[in-house]
Amino acid sequence: MNLLLISNSTNYKEPYLEWCMPLIQQFLSKELKKILFIPYAGVLINGKSYPASYDAYAERVEGVFQKYNLHINSIHKASDPVEAVNQADAIIVGGGNTFHLVAELHKYNLLTPIRRKVLEETPYVGWSAGSNIASPTLSTTNDMPIIMPKSFETLYLVPFQINPHFLDPYPEEINDAIRHGGETRQDRINEFLAVNQNVTVVGLREASALLVQKDKIHIKGKKPLRIMRFAETPFEIKPETIVDFTFKIVGLSLLKK
Repeated sequence: MNLLLISNSTNYKEPYLEWCMPLIQQFLSKELKKILFIPYAGVLINGKSYPASYDAYAERVEGVFQKYNLHINSIHKASDPVEAVNQADAIIVGGGNTFHLVAELHKYNLLTPIRRKVLEETPYVGWSAGSNIASPTLSTTNDMPIIMPKSFETLYLVPFQINPHFLDPYPEEINDAIRHGGETRQDRINEFLAVNQNVTVVGLREASALLVQKDKIHIKGKKPLRIMRFAETPFEIKPETIVDFTFKIVGLSLLKK
C-alpha cells in the first residue's frame, strides 16, 4: 500500500494546504493523469452548502494543486462513481464531516472499490476525515453525527484507529480562562478504549502525517505520534521514525521532510 494520511489540511493562520502540499507533491508523481478527488465530507465550503459545496470544495483544492502541476477530477461529477474509482491513478479524500463522508461512500457503494484499488497499490491521500476513514471504522472521529451512515465501517486500510486533530489538554492557565468543564480528547479516547479493549488508537496532532509504504509507517511532520491502548500508559513516537503496524520502531526515515 501507498498511503499518505494527514491530520489537518491547514495550520492556524496559514494558507489552505500550505504545510502539507510538499508532502503531497512528493507522494504523487506528476505522471499521474487521473487523480480522483472525493469531496463528500465537505458539506459547507466557502459559504456553499451541500450539495453545491462539492463544487466549491473541488475548486478550492484544484486551485492549490494546479500550482504544483497537479490536477484533480472530482468524483461528484462522474456519471459512474465506481468506474471513476476503477480508472483512478490516485485517490484523494478531503476532510470535513466524517459521518457525511461515510454515508455517501456507503450510498454509492464505494468502500469496496476504493479498498481494492488501494490494495492494488493505487496511491491514497486523505486529510482529516480522509485519514480517519483509513481506519476500520469512523468511531474515533471528532465530528458531529449530522447524518446516519449505513454503518460505521470504513476502508480498513490500516489495522488501528486514527484520531486526527489530536489535541492535548489545555495548560491550566488557559483552561482557567476558558473554563472548559467537559472531557479532554484523551478522556474521549479512553471511553472508546473501555469498550474496544483490543484496539489501538493513534493520535495524529496538527501538522502531522503517516506515510504508509507496504507494512511500514513513516511518521512525518512536526509533532510526535501518540499511541493509546486500553489499560496501558500512552506513549509517543517522534517524527521521522519508521514503525511497523504494531508501532515497534524499525528505523529512521531517509525520506525528505
